This record gives sequence, structure tokens and C-alpha cells, in this order.
Amino acid sequence: MIHVPPSLHHRGFRLLWMGLLVSIAGSQMQLWALFWHVRTITDQPIALGAIGAARILPVIIFSLIGGALADVLNRRKILFITQTGMALVALGLGWLTLTGRMDLWHIYLLTAMQAICQAFDNPARQALTPNLVPVKDLPNAFSMNSIANQVGAIIGPAISGFIIASGGLPYVYIINAISFMAVIIALFAMGPVTQQKSPITNGNRLVSFSSIAEGVRFILGQPLILSTMIVDFFATFFASANTLMPIIAVDVLHVGAVSYGWLSAAQAIGAMVAGLVISQMHQIRRQGAVFLSAVVVFGLATILFGATRLFVVSMVALILVGAADTVSTIIRNTIRQLSTPDYIRGRMTSVNQIFFQGGPQLGEVEAGVVGQLFGAPVAIITGGIGCIVAVAWIARRWPQIRRYNGDEPILAGTTATG
Repeated sequence: MIHVPPSLHHRGFRLLWMGLLVSIAGSQMQLWALFWHVRTITDQPIALGAIGAARILPVIIFSLIGGALADVLNRRKILFITQTGMALVALGLGWLTLTGRMDLWHIYLLTAMQAICQAFDNPARQALTPNLVPVKDLPNAFSMNSIANQVGAIIGPAISGFIIASGGLPYVYIINAISFMAVIIALFAMGPVTQQKSPITNGNRLVSFSSIAEGVRFILGQPLILSTMIVDFFATFFASANTLMPIIAVDVLHVGAVSYGWLSAAQAIGAMVAGLVISQMHQIRRQGAVFLSAVVVFGLATILFGATRLFVVSMVALILVGAADTVSTIIRNTIRQLSTPDYIRGRMTSVNQIFFQGGPQLGEVEAGVVGQLFGAPVAIITGGIGCIVAVAWIARRWPQIRRYNGDEPILAGTTATG
């Protein structure tokens, strides 16, 4: 018998989750449409890789500030501003495309503007969830957010492919702009939300450099946390080549926009399947070995994707990439949360955010450069090889991760917050 997830019994979270379900699908539509759009302007891989730079630089610059503001300002009001800002950016993309005025620099500029909004949006949205559900329902709420992300990552690219194939590229951006209204309406409907703010006294700044340094020192002193972050960074740096997907679809697999949409959704399909399987398991033994093995599979599947010329094999390879990435993500996030005392968990998460977003976005730049010099398939294959080499080095450098089982004593001062 299917039961309504406990987090959805809480009206505020239910409204936000339903809004995100729509908005994330719209955002995924736009992301993959952007890659296709750049490919229609130029066939240079480096031009696609530059989207990664436009997306990651604002995160590096503004994410720590965004996290601090989310603790001292009203999170719901921050989301009103950021969601409205992202909707306006999407409208700008749609208008420029519809009127035939779009150029590459417009795409990069508007992508960077949207990334700035996201740097403030993500911390506020994640911090708002504990204000909407009780502690006992937090794990379920985070699980539901993950499902919303994966559903959006499947539906969005698929719909985007159909719209692009029918000649409606500008309307992908316009539909995404409208989709942000789902979250904005949800924020209005839920009404005021009570939150506990960090006190600002004696002229203290919103961002304390000494506290950030304390978080960095903590991570450097924890081999398990540090090694998982480094694995995360290098694996996604070498094996991320999503921006090259249009080139692979058109020039290697010789398929159209609809098939491109399914290729774009394949990783999310694998991720959802893996997530559902793991959700039915009571416990994962030898988590360190499973984690490292999953990243190796991630690299091998990436090599397969770069080497094949068959659409079906490409789909299977990308599904394996998504499934392996989900397994490693679940384990590494569990390791970090259980190895971090509650008082410093926010700072650990903010530093980790730069790692897990910096790896794939900088990896897109790397893939663009290598693709420009040697071709897209070579960029993807060498990236998969680099991922496996990095895992081998890290497993040898930090043997603690290989020996981690998952039932070690929880670090003193750590609380189960989900």
C-alpha cells in the first residue's frame, strides 16, 4: 500500500515541493536548450565549455555570502527575490532568441546572472526546509527534494528536445520563466515562516573570515571528509562533459533534437533507479569500498559513452553514469554528515559546495578545451581515464577511505539532522 510521504503532510513544505517540481523541470529544459543553442551558433567545443565558467564563477564568489545571508535575513523573502530574478533572466533569453538578437556573449552574461541568483537561492531554499517540517520528518523531506530534482532532470530535457525539434527554442526559455511562478505562488500561499536567525551584535560582519578559516582547518584535519571531497572534485572535473552533448548527438551519433533530449535525461534516469534501490536497503556494508568502486564505474561508463557511435549504447552508458554517481553521492554525503559536529556543519557544507559544483563546471571548461584540440570523443574518453587514475591515487593516498565500513562510532557532538 502506498502512503503519502510524511513531509508532504506539512502544508508549507507540500506547497514548496510542488512548486519546485514544476520549476526544476523548467530549469532543466533551459539548461539543455542552452547547450543546443550554443551549438547552433558555433560548432567550437570551447564555446560550449565556456558555459561552465559562466556558471561556476558566481558560485565561487557569492556562495559563502549567500549562506551567511540565509542565516540572518528572512529566507522566504530571499527566495521571492532570487526566483523573480531567475524568471526575468529566462524571459531575457526568450526575448533575445525570439527577436533574432541572441549572440554568444548574451548567453554567457545571462547564464552568469542566473548563477548569481542561484548562489543566493540555494542556501536560502535548503535552510528553509527545516523551518517547514519537524526534525523527525527532515530525512523524508530531503529525500522528496532529491526526487523532485531527478524527476525534473528527466522530464525537462525530454520536453526540451520535443520543443526544439518543432522549432520552438525561444519558447523553452519562456516556459521556464513561467515555471518560476510555481515557486513564487507557493511562497505567497504558505504565508510567513518562523525561523531562528543568527544574532548580529557588536558590529560583527555577516561573513566572518575567521569562522570560514576554522571550517577549512577542520576539513584539512579530517582525512575521510577531505578525501571524499577530493574524489568528488576530480571525478567530476575529468568526467564531466555535459556541454559537449549537442556535439556528440549531432556530429557523432547523428541524431536530432528529440534523441538529444533523451540523452540529456539518461543520467537522471539512472540516478532515480539507483536512488530507489538504495532506499530499500537497510544498510550498506563496506561503504568506503563501495564508494570508490562506484566512482570507478562512473569513469568506465564515461569512457564507454565517449567511445561508442551507437545511440542505444550511449543511453545505457549515461544511465550507468547517473546510477554510479548517485551511489557515490549518497555514501559520501553520509560520511561527511556523520563525521562533522553540528556546530561546524554549515561551514563544512559551504566549502563542500564549492568542491561539488566547481568540479563539474570547471570540468566543462576542461572538456571544451580538450574537445577543441582533439575532438569531443577524445575529451570524454580521456576524462573517464583521468577519473579512474584520480580514484586510484586518492585510495592509495588516504587508505582510511578504503577501510571505512559505515558502522564506525559517530563523532562526538554530531546530531542526526538528515
